[in-house]
Amino acid sequence: MTRVTPFASPLLLGFDAMEKTLERLSKINDGYPPYNIERLRADDVTGEPDRLRITLAVAGFAEEDLDVTTEENQLTIRGRQAAEPGEREFLHRGIASRQFQRCFMLADGMIVTAAALKNGLLSIDLVRPEPAKMVRKINISVPD
Repeated sequence: MTRVTPFASPLLLGFDAMEKTLERLSKINDGYPPYNIERLRADDVTGEPDRLRITLAVAGFAEEDLDVTTEENQLTIRGRQAAEPGEREFLHRGIASRQFQRCFMLADGMIVTAAALKNGLLSIDLVRPEPAKMVRKINISVPD
């Protein structure tokens, strides 16, 4: 049985990387930590352009427990809490303190501009600079 993908059309050329990205994203299905993605409109007063903000709920994690990296077009956020010294006996443990890794695929040209941790929320701001529009004339050669 063959699998039909949205990129199987003969009119879509060179989308192999995008197809692999979609396959990789479909395999990531862990819901921890919860997150929001919001669009922040341009601010004429501060001069900030339109941007996106990813906010993750990381209660209990300190700045040194979190790692935010980008590699190629992938934003990766990792959280690892160090073991607390001494033994603690919990009668009820409802606050998750497990390590996590959350990945986001970024479009070409997306840039992470800031990351801030406040009140248990990690906010990461991203912008996409407007690309210069290019029109290129292709010469047609005619053999003699």
